[in-house]
Amino acid sequence: MAGSAVIAAGVFGMIAIAYANTTLPTEKDYQESAVAQGSVFQYASGKTFAKIGTKRTIVKISDVPKHVQDAVIAAENDTFRQDVGISIPSIARSVWMTVTGQQLQGGSTITQQMARNYFEGLSREVAIKRKVKEIFVAIKLDREWDKDKILEYYLNTIPFGRNTYGIEAAARDFFRKGVKDLTIAEGMYLAGRIQRPGDFDRYESQGKYAATMERFEYVRGQIPKVDPAYAAQVANLKFPKPKKRRIAEEYSGAEGYMLNIVQRELEKDYGITKDELQGGGYIIKTSFDPAVMTAAKRAVESRTQAFDATVHTSLAAVDPRNGRVAGFYSGRDFLRDYNNRAFDAAKQAASAFKPYVLAAWLNSDRALSSLISGKSPYKAKGTNAIANAGGTSFGTIDLVKATAQSVNTVFVQMGEKVGLDAVAEIAKKAGVGERAKATLKENSVDWAVKNHGYATTIGSATVTAVEQANGYGIFANGGKHFDWHTVVEVKQRDRDTGGNRLVFKERLKSLDVISAEAAADATYAMTRVVLGGTGSAANLGARPVAGKTGTNNESKDAWFVGYAPQLSAAVGMYREVPADAKTGKRLPYNPKTGRPLNKRKKNYVMVEEPLPGAIGGGGVPTQIWHDFMAEALKDAEIEQFPPRANVGTPDNMAPVPPPTPTPDPEESMEPDDPTGEDGWPPVEEDQMPQDPPQEDGYPDDSGCAENDLFCDANAQTPEESGSAGDGGGPGERDRPPSGQMMPSTGPSGRSGGDR
Repeated sequence: MAGSAVIAAGVFGMIAIAYANTTLPTEKDYQESAVAQGSVFQYASGKTFAKIGTKRTIVKISDVPKHVQDAVIAAENDTFRQDVGISIPSIARSVWMTVTGQQLQGGSTITQQMARNYFEGLSREVAIKRKVKEIFVAIKLDREWDKDKILEYYLNTIPFGRNTYGIEAAARDFFRKGVKDLTIAEGMYLAGRIQRPGDFDRYESQGKYAATMERFEYVRGQIPKVDPAYAAQVANLKFPKPKKRRIAEEYSGAEGYMLNIVQRELEKDYGITKDELQGGGYIIKTSFDPAVMTAAKRAVESRTQAFDATVHTSLAAVDPRNGRVAGFYSGRDFLRDYNNRAFDAAKQAASAFKPYVLAAWLNSDRALSSLISGKSPYKAKGTNAIANAGGTSFGTIDLVKATAQSVNTVFVQMGEKVGLDAVAEIAKKAGVGERAKATLKENSVDWAVKNHGYATTIGSATVTAVEQANGYGIFANGGKHFDWHTVVEVKQRDRDTGGNRLVFKERLKSLDVISAEAAADATYAMTRVVLGGTGSAANLGARPVAGKTGTNNESKDAWFVGYAPQLSAAVGMYREVPADAKTGKRLPYNPKTGRPLNKRKKNYVMVEEPLPGAIGGGGVPTQIWHDFMAEALKDAEIEQFPPRANVGTPDNMAPVPPPTPTPDPEESMEPDDPTGEDGWPPVEEDQMPQDPPQEDGYPDDSGCAENDLFCDANAQTPEESGSAGDGGGPGERDRPPSGQMMPSTGPSGRSGGDR
């Protein structure tokens, strides 16, 4: 007897020592998986458009109705409110079955489960050593934490299935409501799921609810043990069939493109990786405006529905006052076509590059009224001869008319005068050509200067829609440039306070690129493009707008880029068809996908072809731009551009034409620039003769001859062109993933400035 007592005393002594040496972890000693929360992406208004990662929303115990608390207690540990953190009968049963080799069994209370799932160092491994430590922690936890705190941590940690963790996330996924609004029956259903959430997911996905109904009935029988008053309340409750599981396609539709570019920016500029977004509990407010996103989608898809899937359109809209991307269009569905074209499709700018040449001219203290010969062709040093559309020569013209009619040879001469370095500097400071670095290892403007010489002035460099929309922002914003961006604010859920703390503020990087006066004069010239030049389809009536068309050789790339004072937008179009990778031979393709008809064909590449109907920048792209801006700005105040500044002095490179005869004093005279009462719209200037298309291989969109389909102003609409298809370009699952460079007509060796 004495020996047994000694042994017993020794065992209890060892247990006491082990217990005394067990340190109770603090709330901060958590497993990452126990507190991981997915991240939320919001529009600029604060409305959520996407959630990714772990489904968990932390709630206070006071937000959980008592009948939900009691349902969980009834299902998992009906003595929770009275026990000391462990259940002796359950532990004894578990130890006996483990020792006898029948199985390693649990027998855990809510307190033990909470400790095991929450604290670092208490793994889920079913082993005696871990079980003993868990018991000691649970006992200490019960002594030092009150029951409500333990239950709160438990309810925020436990998995319920469908990748939901915590009662709030489960309530929203299974019943589309917050935990505060759960009924007794719904609480009982969720409580029953805690036992085997993965199995229940599998059964219910097959339409089998017998297992969860059995658990519901179990909770019905148990809950009166927690409080006898429930007996009458639950007696006649019906099984609450949960809502169907939502398919986890966070990246479907336009939201996928939005998530893609925001995540790339978060990693590049803020160091937040995709993995960190899965469980970091970030709240990212973006620059996107849902109305602008909708306007972009409607404008593009309504104007391109007649085209097949080989025709692609990108649109980007930027607030020039801060660089925020308000909206864009890259495609219909990111999951089917993951090329984020508005940000990645670098195509020749063509004549939509000319405003940067004009900016360099004006910023060098030269005047808009300067006179230059529009003779054609014109041979600049080190560059093949460049012609105007159709080889037509213009007489002596000023830069307003040269811009309105997109006269190539005038801009080449301007580039000679100010120097290509000055032109390149302004374009690069405006953010143009940066995307090309992914393949060229240098800015595309620098590449064009080296390889195409003065053909750079008429747009042989490659650009993306967002670069152009933001680049033109210098004209809308008094010469000041802001880097384009989509992230406005980053917050993170504070695990200690439960609130949200600010992690990153908006990063506004600005740069004065040209003078405000130069921007005003360039804008004046570009209003003439809209009022009577190649971009007349962009006219928005009483709302002042300015812009420039662009069409490269053979109408492979077509653009319209323009702006109002508060929004700048670019629309680009191009066509790509599949070709055999070895022979270069065009392959038959599915018009709905743009992919080879032979689905087994793997060794193929996508090559550019002329757009259908020889679409030019002044055609469908300008029409899309018009429709988009009309809707995007329909509720915005009509703002005026600054008046023409007449900066600089004339630098005439052609003979000044003789003065016109003095008019008869008896005749009335019109002012040089009559306007309406509000100063808009200015009266159109006399238009220059329109020209037929050129065949010289350079990007050009000069004035248009009647019925000239190759020219911007007269390009056909989709309905007129006779093409058929959905225009969305889906199905490109084997394309390079977003973040890689799209094929480009410039750097690939076939450029507008290189015959």
